[in-house]
Amino acid sequence: MSDETELDVTDLDRYMGVPMEPGLLKEPVATNDIRRWVQAMHYPNPLHFDEHWAGASRFGDLVAPQSFTVACDTSHGCSPAQVGKIPESHLIFGGDDWWFFGPRIWPGDHLICHRMPYDYRVTETRFAGPTCFQRGDTLYVNQRGERVALQRSTAIRYRPRKAKEKKLFADPGDPTWTDDELAALEERKLAFIDQVQGLGHDPRLHESVSVGDALAEHVLGPHSLASFATEWRAYPMTTWGATRKGPTSLTAEELGYTKEMAGAEGDRDVERVNPELTDGAYYGPSRGHLQPRWAEHIGMPRGYGYGASMGAWVLDYVSGWAGEWGMVASSSSQYRNPAFTGDATILNGSVTGTRVDRKGRCLVDVAVDVRNQLDAVLAKATVEVLLPSQAQLDAGTYRDGQGLAAVR
Repeated sequence: MSDETELDVTDLDRYMGVPMEPGLLKEPVATNDIRRWVQAMHYPNPLHFDEHWAGASRFGDLVAPQSFTVACDTSHGCSPAQVGKIPESHLIFGGDDWWFFGPRIWPGDHLICHRMPYDYRVTETRFAGPTCFQRGDTLYVNQRGERVALQRSTAIRYRPRKAKEKKLFADPGDPTWTDDELAALEERKLAFIDQVQGLGHDPRLHESVSVGDALAEHVLGPHSLASFATEWRAYPMTTWGATRKGPTSLTAEELGYTKEMAGAEGDRDVERVNPELTDGAYYGPSRGHLQPRWAEHIGMPRGYGYGASMGAWVLDYVSGWAGEWGMVASSSSQYRNPAFTGDATILNGSVTGTRVDRKGRCLVDVAVDVRNQLDAVLAKATVEVLLPSQAQLDAGTYRDGQGLAAVR
């Protein structure tokens, strides 16, 4: 049995099922927010950054990818999954579930995020011994009152001291890539680009998909502190003064973060005096991603990527295959290992099922496997995709989501 006495979770129960203060960015979505996002997520789909390609699409204009939804929050879905104090603890992402309801995100949209803690459990892990897996929900609603998506995030809360003792991650340092290996990696990246651009503006029809079909491989990286910093800065919440509400009314110290990692990240009052002290790239819980010294402090071997970004990689990967007429209806991702500096990330997927549901929606199930160049599993995901049928297109009855048109 787990020794739960080493991880005090007694404060969590009073928060479960209790709505939190909503999160709200000050500014509506800007076109360059979307461009910056796909650049940071290594998503080379011109629908989201090239106005000429987007103008010829079914949307007629540049539109955000579904993964961008998380960038409209003030905590990338983390706040409702970390309420309650766990003394001397730290947090990493453990997974994300998404449900999308149809409306896309456009430049000019302004979303508000409603949050509620969901549940938690404590179990023994090889990484840190007694570990709390805590979940929370974020509902994204646009300025028209339309539900865009529901995100259920899993946070992994643990004692950094125990993680350092267990030394799960042996660290030989950043791998060395030869020029030939890097050139080969760049060549492999063309497979996914060719799949996206080869489909172009045509629909991927439901009847054209069969169980066992493989998606083109998608290669990201090698990652670096520079690329992870680019990810962090693609979240508008990381811009000084950008948030109106949130990310939370509790300080990191009140949540139980260790003294060295608590800081004042997201503290609006401190931000008005010295914004650098509230910047997660410099101080506070998030700096372990970008500063190797603090990565080691929390049990990581070196700089590592963001869990919310890993979830975005999965959504972008399947969305790129589905094409502009398709839509991710839901997804469930479990994160097994972080993406570390120096490593590459490789996504592969295959179709595991096709069906028509009772609402007449044509759905495809895709299994996604995320690994690094050493074949270590970073994430496993299952994604449910909505695709049009030729009959629906001929009859003009195809709609994305729950009967909602995808275009405005």
